[in-house]
Amino acid sequence: MRARIARLIVDRMLDQVPVRAVYPDGTVRGRGGPELRIVRPDAMFERIARSPKIGLGEAYQAGDWTAGEGTDLGELLTPFAARVAQLVPRPLLKFRRLVDERMPRRQRNTPTGARSNISAHYDLSNALFAAFLDPGMTYSSALFEYAGQDLEEAQRHKVERILDQAGVGAGTRLLEIGIGWGALAITAARRGAQVTGITLSTEQLQLAQKRVADAGLTNRVDLRLQDYRAVTGSYDAIVSVEMIEAVGAEYWPEYFRALDRLLAPGGSVALQAILMDHERMLATRNSYGWIQKYIFPGGLIPSRTAIDETLAHYTGLVVEDDHRFGADYAETLRRWRRNFDTNWPAIRAEGFDETFRRTWEFYLAYSEAGFASGYLDVGQLRLIAKDQLSGSENIESTTRSLPGASAR
Repeated sequence: MRARIARLIVDRMLDQVPVRAVYPDGTVRGRGGPELRIVRPDAMFERIARSPKIGLGEAYQAGDWTAGEGTDLGELLTPFAARVAQLVPRPLLKFRRLVDERMPRRQRNTPTGARSNISAHYDLSNALFAAFLDPGMTYSSALFEYAGQDLEEAQRHKVERILDQAGVGAGTRLLEIGIGWGALAITAARRGAQVTGITLSTEQLQLAQKRVADAGLTNRVDLRLQDYRAVTGSYDAIVSVEMIEAVGAEYWPEYFRALDRLLAPGGSVALQAILMDHERMLATRNSYGWIQKYIFPGGLIPSRTAIDETLAHYTGLVVEDDHRFGADYAETLRRWRRNFDTNWPAIRAEGFDETFRRTWEFYLAYSEAGFASGYLDVGQLRLIAKDQLSGSENIESTTRSLPGASAR
């Protein structure tokens, strides 16, 4: 009965979307467009009925549905991402709390939980990430200067811009929270900065330290396995690229208080953050989704409004600059997925199976669709002390003039 009800609801959704959904018996739903081929409808609808927020992704992992021949998975998912707030019939929204699953307590981002959550993703295998990232191994959105630009060049441009935004130069005491595989730390050190970098991933730390040593920069770069809450000292600049998504709403106050505490007078913080609409963030912040279960345990994407409110309530910092480039993230993810597919034989040789392939294929395409549709955005935010704002400027007038501010 639950599966039959799920099919009725899904068919109603399909009829609102420009896709072509084909059942095994030849039944076609949807308004035409990219093809969604349903392979095992009974199994698919049973999964969706059992877990409405997670079941569709699990059905893809299991092979219950797939993109039709000649259809790109990212293009297929984009129309759904663009209509995510309108697809569920309004009368059913009042039952949301009954079907939302809660995040397991083990995924709370306590110091112990955060270490476990980060390890679950970033310690999978350095070889895995090397197989689909650019040669610099930068695992965050690139910033393209022109169409068709080489991914490695666009990643370098992103790194240089955020270092400029933070004012990093010769003699700067820089703290990087979340070092990845060391690309930003190496670039900053080559500018003459003294870099302290922290991570909770042992795999990342080992490779990043080797890359720093190979670059001859060990005298300028100190990389540590350390939680942001345990860092002490004073820094002229703090940079963190797409790490806030792993903090969790419960710990946003603690995270931003740490930035405020560690920043030297007159310094600045530069954050690259994935962002979503505030109302959508409020609607999903207390539920447990497919991405949290299979890709980023404990994660939550903030809104710009949530960042502003947390800063105002818990710190003396404000956002002074906000540069958005969500379309560039869609392109970055498209490149990563293409590399992942091309290099799958090498990834499989590392011990990853077909379910893993479908899981990551869905993750990359699902994320790409979010940015391509505008459901998600990414920005480089510069934070400074309130007393550094000049003249009659105030937070509201400053943010209103920023690129992308109207999408908040």
